[in-house]
This record gives sequence, C-alpha cells and structure tokens, in this order.
Amino acid sequence: MAKEKSIGITAKKADDMPEWYGQVVLKSGLADYAPVKGCMVIRPYGYAIWQKIMDYFNSRLEKIGAENAYFPLFIPESFFKKEAEHAKGFSPEVAWVMNRDESQERLALRPTSETIMYDSYSRWVRSWRDLPLRINQWCNIIRWEVSDVKLFLRSREFLWQEGHCVYETKEQCDRETLMMLDEYEKLCNDLLALPMLKGKKTEKEKFAGALYTTTIEAFMPDGKALQCGTSHNLGQGFAKAFGISYLGKDGKTNTPWQSSWGFSTRLIGAMVMQHSDDKGLVLPPNIAPVQAVIIPIIFEDTKAKVLKKAEEVKDNLKDVRVFLDDRDQYTSGWKFNEWELKGVPVRIEIGPKDVEKDQAIVVRRDTGKKEPVKIADLSKKIKTLLENIQDDLLNKAKKFLKDSIVEAKSWKDFEKVIKNKKIAKALFCGNTDCEDNIKAETEGGNSRCIPFGKEDIKGKCVHCGKEAKFTVYFSKSY
Repeated sequence: MAKEKSIGITAKKADDMPEWYGQVVLKSGLADYAPVKGCMVIRPYGYAIWQKIMDYFNSRLEKIGAENAYFPLFIPESFFKKEAEHAKGFSPEVAWVMNRDESQERLALRPTSETIMYDSYSRWVRSWRDLPLRINQWCNIIRWEVSDVKLFLRSREFLWQEGHCVYETKEQCDRETLMMLDEYEKLCNDLLALPMLKGKKTEKEKFAGALYTTTIEAFMPDGKALQCGTSHNLGQGFAKAFGISYLGKDGKTNTPWQSSWGFSTRLIGAMVMQHSDDKGLVLPPNIAPVQAVIIPIIFEDTKAKVLKKAEEVKDNLKDVRVFLDDRDQYTSGWKFNEWELKGVPVRIEIGPKDVEKDQAIVVRRDTGKKEPVKIADLSKKIKTLLENIQDDLLNKAKKFLKDSIVEAKSWKDFEKVIKNKKIAKALFCGNTDCEDNIKAETEGGNSRCIPFGKEDIKGKCVHCGKEAKFTVYFSKSY
C-alpha cells in the first residue's frame, strides 16, 4: 500500500483566516499558485465549479435574450482615451503591450471590454430595430494592480463574464440594469448559498464612466465585505464617445442608452470563505462537482461483495453527481479525510456489516451527522439530504449576515462597529471627501452600498454632521 501523506488543514479559521483560506483552496485542489507573479492556476476541481456557474448563467442569458460572443484581448490606446472618466479610472490598472511596429499605437491588455466592444457596436447599431442589443462574453481580464495573489479573490489575471447592452430609452436601461443584479443575487443564493447585500454604489465607488452602479456584496466571517457582482447604467457617455447612434421610430438620429454587468471567479472565493471549516472545503450541493461519494470499507475476505453492493448503490443514484472511490492504495479512513477536505456534501459508507443489514451509513459534510439508511430508501434520502444541506447553508449564512449589521447613530458607535468587524448601517452625506475621511479614520472602513429604498432620508451624516442623503452600509473589504 502506498504511503499515506498528511493532507489536513493546520490553521484555524477563527485564528488565522488568511492562512486557513489559502490552505483550504490549495489542499482541496481548487487552485494553485502560478510561476508568474500575481497569477494563479485554476485546477480541474475549481474549474468544474466555474463551469457549473457558467452553465447556470448561460441558461439564464438565453431566457433574457442575451447572446455570447468574443472580442479581442488587445485594445488600442486611442479607444481608452475616447471616454475620459473611464480612461482615468482604469489607467493605474492597465497593462500595455508595445507594438513591434513602432509606428502603430500601443495596445492594452483587456482590463474590461467596454471600449473594444463599443467600437463594434458603432457599426452594428443602425436602427431601432437593432435594439435592444444584449451581448455577453466569457473571458480573461488583466489588471496590473497586484503582485501578491489571493487565490480567487485578487490576481493580475482572472476569469469573468461581462454583459454589454444597448437600449432605446433610459427606462429600458434602468429596468434591465436592476434585472441583471437580481439575476446575480439569484445565482449566489441558489447555487452558492450566499446571501447578499444589494444596493447602489456611492458616487466615489461607482464604475468609472457610469451614470450609476448597482452591486451585490457578501460579508465574510473575518469581518470584510466582498463585492461579488456589479450592474451599471452607463448612460449615454460611451455611445457619444464611440459614435453609437440609431435611426429612431421618429425618423430622427438618436443616442442610445447602455448598460454593462459582470461577475468573476471571485464568487468561488466567497463561497469557500463563507461555508468552509477547519476540516477543509464545504460545498453547497447545487454547485458541488461531486454531490455524494461512496466509500467501500474493504477487508480482503469481504471485498467482492462490498464492492458489488457499492456499484449497485452508484447505479441507483442516477440523479445525483456521485463518485465511487474504490482505490485500493488508500485506507477508508484516509479517504474519509480526503473527501471531507474536498467538501463533498454527502459521504456514503458501505462495509461488510452494512451489506448484511442491507444499509449504508450516510454522513453530512456540513454537520458531520451520521445515520444508517436502508439501501432501498437511499436514493430518496440522498436527494432530500442534498436539498436540506443547500437550504441549511444558505440560512446559516443569512443569519450571520443579519447579525453582522449594526446601526450606528453616532461617530463613536460607527468606529466601534468597524473595529468589531461588523457592518455599520449609518446616515451619510454622500460627499467624496467625507467618504475619504471615514476610510482614513477607520483604517479601511468604506462604503459598500446604499440599500435600495434608503435614499432621500432625513438626518445628519454620521461623520461630518451635514445633511444626510441616504443610508449606507460601511465595512472593511477585500
């Protein structure tokens, strides 16, 4: 038998979350560090999770009439300069490639695709009959802002989807900007068991060049918010900059409205941090590449009948993503630990005594609860169990999020909330300088979003004492 190596997590989530998180991602086989500084490798197990996110979202895109396409990685410098606010916002993050032909302008490696896509849109949009135009692309993004990679959370290159739409009216654009944010929230809830704060970004935090930005924000167990998806109403600025116009129903030339929206592989990092524990990864069943693993407990004299029963169980679990681990170079105990580390929602143990009793031992990954289940009842039981685990993980995360929000009515209260690694719900004036001061004085506390329905309130700003414009969630963030 091959020598069994130690694969466990040595750091505690409550004591050293950065070290714990890195170990969980690496040792569960989701990702690895790359030889290129600031970059990461997504391993097959991690990419299988991303693939499930893509499959789910592609089905949603089809229903709303958005089509997938692909645009170049290289963006001419002149394209960036066409929209001044956008160019200014992204200039610190852009990686440039010098053209071999020095007479040609230099090219940016895609930090986002508005400019390269809207050049094409200026030729594709001619009439109101061409609208609405809804295009999405799955691609890699390059942002030269970090050198130390945080797996899935921050790296120079990452994967994402970005949708870019064109509309006749602001009303259409507003409606679908919010519609896509709702789609993001549904994805995070239904697949990843992640509850979200949902709202509008402040003027300081909005996307460069947008009329306004909406966002979904997760809150991690270490007391930091994590932006998980954004949807922007871009107004008409990009259309004017790139010459996008259309002949309207009124027979006149009109300027359209545009939106863009995106989420990235950061969602995987949020899921890992939210649900996982000191034993390793905990995967919500709806996103798990393997939902149930069957581990036969092998002794030489009963090996044949145990393996036969394990195969029967596997064949009967037709509606479950199931894996039979019949490797003979590892003990069953070692396999238990490995599959716990990989976060598989349900473990099914079958030993010689179980075969005699016509049962299996079923173990939940999230709680560790074990129970014997008759083989005849196993298929129904596993389906119910997977549904329960998905619901329980979401409800647990919802409670954590709700318990983390604290209303701060004074600056003293506000400082205490941020220091205690909670979310401060406070009145805010909306002034950019005031927001800068809040961040400086709390050593990183910044605005996450203005919850919908909390604009145009009455009261004084928690920091400067001027008239408040809205309620805002503040916290430290990734």
